[in-house]
Amino acid sequence: MSDLYRSALSARIAKLPSLPPGMNGDEDEDESNEAADSVGSLPGSGMGPPAIPTRHPRAQARAPNPDFAPISAASFFAEAVQVSVPSRGLDCRVYYTPPASPDGTVMVCHHGAGYSGLTFACFAKEVTEMTKCECGVLALDARRHGKTTSTTEKADEDLSIEVLVADFAEVIQTVFADPAAAPTLLLIGHSMGGSVVVRACPILLERKYRITGVAVLDVVEGSAIEALPHMHNLLNARPDGFNNLEDAIEWHVSTKTIRNARSARISIPSIMVHDPDAPQPYRWRTPLRSTAPYWLSWFKGLSSTFLKARTARILVLAGTDRLDNELMIGQMQGKFQMVVIPGVGHMLQEDDPTRLAEIMVEFWRRNERVVVGVKKVGDA
Repeated sequence: MSDLYRSALSARIAKLPSLPPGMNGDEDEDESNEAADSVGSLPGSGMGPPAIPTRHPRAQARAPNPDFAPISAASFFAEAVQVSVPSRGLDCRVYYTPPASPDGTVMVCHHGAGYSGLTFACFAKEVTEMTKCECGVLALDARRHGKTTSTTEKADEDLSIEVLVADFAEVIQTVFADPAAAPTLLLIGHSMGGSVVVRACPILLERKYRITGVAVLDVVEGSAIEALPHMHNLLNARPDGFNNLEDAIEWHVSTKTIRNARSARISIPSIMVHDPDAPQPYRWRTPLRSTAPYWLSWFKGLSSTFLKARTARILVLAGTDRLDNELMIGQMQGKFQMVVIPGVGHMLQEDDPTRLAEIMVEFWRRNERVVVGVKKVGDA
């Protein structure tokens, strides 16, 4: 959130094991289309500071740069499936690598606004390799994002926090239908997604799921809300579209919205949609201006909800972002762990997936295997 705040102020895959009814694999889908899911976001979804803080003029068509060609995500998750969630009117895209043991742990990841589950692709591979698949990773595409689609005629425009939290909880309940047989869950949310997972935590606990911890990535309520009035000016620096996917990926890398070109080549393509009749045929899947009515709902009350979560808590930041009063007091009281990753931007899970994986695996090991009588990190 620090990069976003400063810039605002200055301006096949196989099938899931024992798939519940309504979940179908995508065997026929072109793997090249799995190359990504990411778009610049708003407060807490990472647009990063644009390289040139002016509206980009329409660029003349040029040959695609092969250095920024999309990379298939097929080797980063074990499976990609569409999960039918009738109660929410959604056909939800889920990327999943299960743990080796049925009683293992799964890190469940929710992206920020404008992005998709594939923003966690490189991170997921790092986690499974570091833990030798002892810990699995599940990442999903939220409503109006990535490859999640509506299954009803009713518009799915509503991205208020209540809707997103209900969606998330129902997807988890669909994938892991029996809480008693479900793996232990570690909830991870980037920016807007951080707000979703901390609010979903008590719902899932009430439904008897085992939650070993909750992680919020690069968003602080105070600075996020302060940045909101500046967001439209920041969005003015974003192009309306691109001539090809390579241009879209290159823009994200050249503006340092995403500082890891390999990750951008995986995560960007599916946040774009192809409109051959448009002057620039590759356009944003989730135009961020359309999400403006929901920005305040995402972040208001985030700090208190995070501190009240009845599980271990960790806040991972991209810089020495100032904490708001609630978090500052909570940190002094030892209510959560805080880690700052140097040399990254708002999209820290893409910029340095190895370091984030190290942090989260250490957090998981400390709290999942805690010695009897010793409090977990974040326990009051």
